Amino acid sequence: MNTKDNLDNNTVSEEVKKKEMIMFLSGSEEKEHFLSKANRKLLTDPLDDNNPITVQVLGICSALAITVQLKPAIVMSLAVVFVMAFSNMIISILRNSIPSRIRIIVQLVVVATMVILVDQILKAFAYDVSKQLSIFIGLIITNCIIMGRLEAFALGNGIYKSFLDGVGNAAGYGLILIIVAFFRELFGSGTLLGYTVIPEAVYSAGYEDNGFFLLSPMALIVVGVVIWVQRSRNRKLIEEN
Repeated sequence: MNTKDNLDNNTVSEEVKKKEMIMFLSGSEEKEHFLSKANRKLLTDPLDDNNPITVQVLGICSALAITVQLKPAIVMSLAVVFVMAFSNMIISILRNSIPSRIRIIVQLVVVATMVILVDQILKAFAYDVSKQLSIFIGLIITNCIIMGRLEAFALGNGIYKSFLDGVGNAAGYGLILIIVAFFRELFGSGTLLGYTVIPEAVYSAGYEDNGFFLLSPMALIVVGVVIWVQRSRNRKLIEEN
């Protein structure tokens, strides 16, 4: 009799787990509203208080390399959002099945699969942008922001929260890329998204594009200015000696 009861309990337990997987929610998450304060924080914190680039100082390489023009920066941001959100979800789904010894390998395989999908889509529908981004799409695989969130968050949280965390951190990363690319293209080339935005009359008056904005050091300076502005209006980010 006890054996039968145990089997029934196991069956019910498995059905509950299957339901949770379908709904992308764990038991604790079902009690929480989809856009509760905690869930909103997962989306908004990386945009300011816990930004991957300006606060955690991660992902600086791509911020220097692909922000000469706005279009590649936007495409790169969207690519990272896709890769990070779905990698977080997949790792969260598999988190109880991944042996601890090979978790990094599994994470790399998942991220690599997402990156290959993005790369093939770009080559099919935006070949020129794909050529501009070159190896940097492939280097998403080793992006420390993505690997860090998989290790620190997705392995210990439910699917929905992991998805939000992935979208939030990727959006925070993309926001800085777009800001830096905006100023570099505007002042370096006088264009935005390839369209001329500075009137010819301004050039006739003696204005010239600043070629220094097209060099990698300027990206670092713009990121530094963004960090300064962020800390000026958010004093709690300033570290005390």
